[in-house]
Amino acid sequence: MEQKKRIAIVTARGGSKRIPGKNIRPFCGKPVLVYSVEAALGSGLFDEVMVSTDSQAIAETARAAGAQVPFLRSSETAGDFATTAQVLLEVLEGYRVRGQAFEVVCCLYPTAPFVTAEKLKEAAALLEVSDADSVVPVVRYSFPPQRAFVVRGGLTVMKHPEHASARSQDLEPYFHDCGQFYLMRTDRFLKKRQIFTDRTVSIEMPETEVQDIDNETDWKLAELKYQMMKKESK
Repeated sequence: MEQKKRIAIVTARGGSKRIPGKNIRPFCGKPVLVYSVEAALGSGLFDEVMVSTDSQAIAETARAAGAQVPFLRSSETAGDFATTAQVLLEVLEGYRVRGQAFEVVCCLYPTAPFVTAEKLKEAAALLEVSDADSVVPVVRYSFPPQRAFVVRGGLTVMKHPEHASARSQDLEPYFHDCGQFYLMRTDRFLKKRQIFTDRTVSIEMPETEVQDIDNETDWKLAELKYQMMKKESK
């Protein structure tokens, strides 16, 4: 078994209900999938950068961007209910039967144009110096969830009335997954079979560099944020 350091896996199935062809749709001038591939390649971290897909069109786009597609995704992991962990496990098994193993696995989503080589290197450095199972990018909720409202019996009431008079700055900050990438120690991932464990650490991202892309409005917002990020980086 040939042991290598790191593999980057971009998970890009062909079926997308809300935005057809989303993973290879042009985003600010090039297929959105290409941003994740270029970030992984540009980081210099990975012995292998591959795309897991069930689509020949996506595979062609991936190869043109410099990624490997040594095998296609199975029908079991190409369905609507397959988890990211299941996709990663299938890919790692595919490499294992080919005689290759990796110490670190990085999952990148295909609609994550805000991922950069620098962010991947920051995550890799954190994993290296910590005893964490995984590193994930997170973003702070812009408004304290402790001040949330719910509707009950037609009335709008506070979910946590004990925080009604609390100042926002005095409340514990809450974070959520950016939905961009995950970096994991492969042996621990294979053992626990999950990305988020009780030994997960994070790097915080600014809200201007995070955007879920689930519909057309999300797509437009993401392009605006991306253009702003590129302008500010010059």
